[in-house]
Amino acid sequence: MASLELDNPAVIFVIGLVISTIIIFVVTKLFRGRTNIGKAFITALIGTIVWVVTYYLFGHGLLATVVGGIAWLFALRGIYGLSWTRSAIVAVIIWIVSYFVTVALGLPTATGPL
Repeated sequence: MASLELDNPAVIFVIGLVISTIIIFVVTKLFRGRTNIGKAFITALIGTIVWVVTYYLFGHGLLATVVGGIAWLFALRGIYGLSWTRSAIVAVIIWIVSYFVTVALGLPTATGPL
């Protein structure tokens, strides 16, 4: 039987998805109020898919960041019913918190622009 190792990409992905779900839940709770952990998980999963597809199509440059960011704004807007402005504010706060969690705490987050 294989053991779970912390350098296993699948384990890192799952841990990153859970951490991203928590970040999204807390930030959207602050801005929208009516959210749940399931919705935050779906948002994290869709965000991961958006960024993976964007990176596959455009590479890891500025164009991929812009296209992926716009696509994720559509997702946030659709999932939470936010305005474009609120979607952008929520996205930026999620990115800042995710960056802090990844860099300062050394914890993985789901695939994204950072």
